[in-house]
Amino acid sequence: ESFTTGKLLIKNSFEIFLLNLNHRNFLKMKKLSLFFLMLISFSAFSQVENSTQNSKWTFGGYAGLTGGFGSNSGIAVHIAPRVGYKISENLETGLMGSLNWQNSSYSYSTLFGIGPFVNYYLGRNFYLGSQFQEYFINQKVKSSEEKYSSNEAALYIGGGYMQRMGNNSYLQIGGMYNVLWKQNSSIFSSGFVPNIGVVFGL
Repeated sequence: ESFTTGKLLIKNSFEIFLLNLNHRNFLKMKKLSLFFLMLISFSAFSQVENSTQNSKWTFGGYAGLTGGFGSNSGIAVHIAPRVGYKISENLETGLMGSLNWQNSSYSYSTLFGIGPFVNYYLGRNFYLGSQFQEYFINQKVKSSEEKYSSNEAALYIGGGYMQRMGNNSYLQIGGMYNVLWKQNSSIFSSGFVPNIGVVFGL
């Protein structure tokens, strides 16, 4: 029995993670209707900001939660931490991870990604960036107990706007495009991903 992995939609802005599976056209997953952005609490914000005041290291990331109701109900969680090092005042490089977990009425799905990134900051108002990620995807169909796995590399290039949140903390809002994306073979539904994240230590 054949099983075709459909389009995997990852939105890096609030990072909504939706997995659309096609099992002989059996499942058409609805858009998840409930969305929450999990931001760092004010106490944690203060502690991290103080600890990075005079350091070359930067920390941050983003997290998201989605949920849905009805025949195709489920929940999806996304966490993407990042650690960077300031080579100079405006140039930063580091390592970024990505973990997506989804539990729907049809399947369990996990996606794990990791890779380096580099950002160049323009007056702390804008940034240009590039990021490589190697993704590993695992899926388990509940009805048949069948398991499937795949992997894919992505190279994102983009940039965006920065909004100061504290002495050395910023909210980054922008978008990136995966130059390795191929419509007919990629597990992702699009090469473009919006991006929102928090960075401490800049």
